[in-house]
Amino acid sequence: MRKQECVAMLLAGGQGSRLGGLTRKRAKPAVSFCGKYRIIDFTLSNCTNSNINTVGVLIQYKPLLLNSYIGLGSAWDLDNPYGGVHILPPFLKEQEGSWYNGTANAVYQNYEFIDFHDPEYVIILSGDHVYRMNYAQMLNFHKEKDSEITIATIQVPWEEASRFGILSIDTNAKITKFTEKPAQPESNLASMGVYIFNWSILKQALIADAKDEGSQHDFGRNIIPHQLQQDKRVYAYKFEGYWRDVGTIESYYHANMESLREGHFLNIFDPKFRIFSNEDILPPHFVGSTAKIENSLVCNGCIVHGDVNNSILAPGVYVGKGAQIRDSILLPYSKIHTGAHIRKTIVGENAEIMRHCIVGAKGGIALNQEGITVIEDHHIISEGSVIEEGKNIYRPQAN
Repeated sequence: MRKQECVAMLLAGGQGSRLGGLTRKRAKPAVSFCGKYRIIDFTLSNCTNSNINTVGVLIQYKPLLLNSYIGLGSAWDLDNPYGGVHILPPFLKEQEGSWYNGTANAVYQNYEFIDFHDPEYVIILSGDHVYRMNYAQMLNFHKEKDSEITIATIQVPWEEASRFGILSIDTNAKITKFTEKPAQPESNLASMGVYIFNWSILKQALIADAKDEGSQHDFGRNIIPHQLQQDKRVYAYKFEGYWRDVGTIESYYHANMESLREGHFLNIFDPKFRIFSNEDILPPHFVGSTAKIENSLVCNGCIVHGDVNNSILAPGVYVGKGAQIRDSILLPYSKIHTGAHIRKTIVGENAEIMRHCIVGAKGGIALNQEGITVIEDHHIISEGSVIEEGKNIYRPQAN
């Protein structure tokens, strides 16, 4: 084993209940995004592009699909002899064992994994954000400031600031105050949930937090505020690129649709900073003589005979003759049959919309989600059905 300067701990265990039917069968980081990708691809690719070779992936909820997807990490060039990617589920120790109880507790339970690699620095990451970021630049900032803890930050709209951890800083970028999801934010400088710690500092903080019975064992609520109280050197690294938290149906839908804009900042086509994925090997997409496609992403394995406008077709999608797809996201292997009309809808993986259905129909009362309709994975909408906009269509649970 070669000593690693920086080890990444990627938190990928969240249930993601706010994504509704998209996460009933899979963890949020495993949800399809922007056609050929999964959400976790962006963080793993950031590690590869930042020359971080040792990544621990902390999985708890619905681990099977995410575990099989990551595999040995070869899709992201992380199957290396110097560290590699490691799946780290909760496990039973000699005296005790438990589910991960908070973000800090998840890292604490894998204390021995980090200690084995004995790094100078540990970077804490989330598997449910979409962004491109060179962590090496943030690490250089951490070193230049002689920082003990560095938090990646981004300016967010004032009306959204209460959803995030909010920071106040001095003229030297040193953090003077940190409040998790404040009702009345004092600034709109938000934490991205990306932290770099000196390992010696993080080790002490995790041990102290584990002994605190009143702690929620969370980085934002407990670890960071406590370290500030102890006058640790905590700095804010200002990130100016594209970053989205895709934890709700609305944010997930809009982040996907933003990728269809010309000159979009995410720029998945940039050869200098590639986003890698472990996608299925499929034949080229086929566009039939009756098809019409405008301003859309169409992935490998798709067969299109209908009309597709301003939409994303993930790998293996089928669109029949006379079908109309508008402002929608079709996840892998979904099928839209002859004459069906789909508007502002997220169609789950392997779901089927049968002939002459209307999904996302206008005129009804959109009860939630800005009129975004969601069809759960594997659900079948029977022929001729009319689904009003803003509905969540779930597959009945087996007894």
